[in-house]
Amino acid sequence: MTQHNHRALIFESKTLALIIIFAAFGVVCDVFVLPGLSAGIWFGAIFLISPITGIVLGPYSGFVSTLMAVMIGHWLVPRETNFEFIFTLGAPVGSMISGFLFRRKLKRVIIFFTVLLVGYFITPISWQLPLWGMWDTYLAYALLLVIGVIVSIKGPEELRLLSPYALSAFVGLQADVLVRIFILVPLQTYHHFYGLSAETLIAIWTFPAPIITPFKVLLSTFMATLLTPQILRIMEKNGPKMSGMHGA
Repeated sequence: MTQHNHRALIFESKTLALIIIFAAFGVVCDVFVLPGLSAGIWFGAIFLISPITGIVLGPYSGFVSTLMAVMIGHWLVPRETNFEFIFTLGAPVGSMISGFLFRRKLKRVIIFFTVLLVGYFITPISWQLPLWGMWDTYLAYALLLVIGVIVSIKGPEELRLLSPYALSAFVGLQADVLVRIFILVPLQTYHHFYGLSAETLIAIWTFPAPIITPFKVLLSTFMATLLTPQILRIMEKNGPKMSGMHGA
């Protein structure tokens, strides 16, 4: 075995180990229900670790790790319906978006938000839903557009002047929210899966959605900002930089 192949094998082994480790933490979070905070987008606490997973492992490894976590977590602690297995796909997508943004793949993130928001707004039922029901998602999109303008003028290095951990976590969590909303509203699963009327959906959009979900996003963003730099520092000290994870 050549030295290059040996290093590649070590890298792949470390990558797999980290995917499994973060998936295990994700399972613990997914089966843990915060008392009084099970309403809103997330029933469990996967939102606490999904952005960290994407930032640390990278967009693709982060996606795989979080996908494993939510599938196992939902199997261990079943939700009210099996339809939740579909909605929970938002979590691995959110991890992927956090990973992309942390690695300054801004265009991909903006395109993702644009496509899903356009799909949402061309759905007639969305015209009846209160705008404040998704105020934090709109804020994330507005931030992305503003940052996109700044980067187009001054270059991608300007992203380093921002708070990359907080921004990546916040946007990734909103991507998770947006995926679930896209499944619920444009795909009309609110009616086909749950038999909800337009009036009921409007009531959900009015309260508690605009309060509980943003609170969870704030909590997770704070944790990601606090913990992720320490995790990356530990990884750097215990081995060579895993560039394959940090790339797109």
